[in-house]
Amino acid sequence: MASKTVRSMTAFGRAESPFDTGIATWELRSVNHRYLEPHFRLPEAARPLESQLRERLRKQLARGKLELNLSLKSNPGEKASLQVDEALAHAVADAAKRVSSGADVLPLNPLQLLQWPGVIAEPETDTEAQSKAILAAFDAALTQLSDNRAREGAELRRFIEQRLDAISAQVASVRQLLPQILEAQREKLRSRLQELLSELDPDRVEQEIVLLAQKADVDEELDRLDAHVTEARRVLSGGGPIGRRLDFLMQEFNREANTLSSKSVVTDTTQAAVELKVLIEQMREQVQNIE
Repeated sequence: MASKTVRSMTAFGRAESPFDTGIATWELRSVNHRYLEPHFRLPEAARPLESQLRERLRKQLARGKLELNLSLKSNPGEKASLQVDEALAHAVADAAKRVSSGADVLPLNPLQLLQWPGVIAEPETDTEAQSKAILAAFDAALTQLSDNRAREGAELRRFIEQRLDAISAQVASVRQLLPQILEAQREKLRSRLQELLSELDPDRVEQEIVLLAQKADVDEELDRLDAHVTEARRVLSGGGPIGRRLDFLMQEFNREANTLSSKSVVTDTTQAAVELKVLIEQMREQVQNIE
């Protein structure tokens, strides 16, 4: 697997491989899950291969809930080559005649006779060739599934990067307005305090203004949002099983957006906080599908 590939956990893969007496067909479906959880549906003939199949799966995928269905079908032409055990058929027919002689029992018809166990000799299957076909078809279906996960993962990566760009734009906008916001807040507080509390010490009034302004200062939250954007881009560029790391980052993004909202003192920062929450939620929903 390419280390820089971002993979979705939702995909489908199908492949088939022929062997001497039939054909092996695999259908694989995967959806998002916290861990790797495969569910194999195998004919009895393929049960001995299950450990090999699981090992091959673990080498390709890290997370996802998978349904892996194998069907083994005989070649249509094989039916024409079925061998009839004529000696057994005659013996069964003779036995049926003896039993039905003098009794109210209908004799066997030809179709019933052919259904008797052993009358039709099933073609022998080369188990080694069958196993090779099963494994070959599984590898091909798994490769198709993995490729589909990679294609969808590339779309998810583009989607998330677009939202990261939008978050950076919101942060830059608030940062540009921050000096004006803080100065306007200081003036507003100073005017109100001087009107209502003119008898207070001017120095004490200024100290209170500074404290209130500090509470409204969101520069630290903006720095952390920028840092989270940088880290998210780094994680995306690394590829591989990154879904859990991105999910953690979405929680950190949301924490800073909530703090920005709680410290907002003007409409501009309130609107920015709301937009940030929308962008973060959109990313979080898509991150749930990343391996």
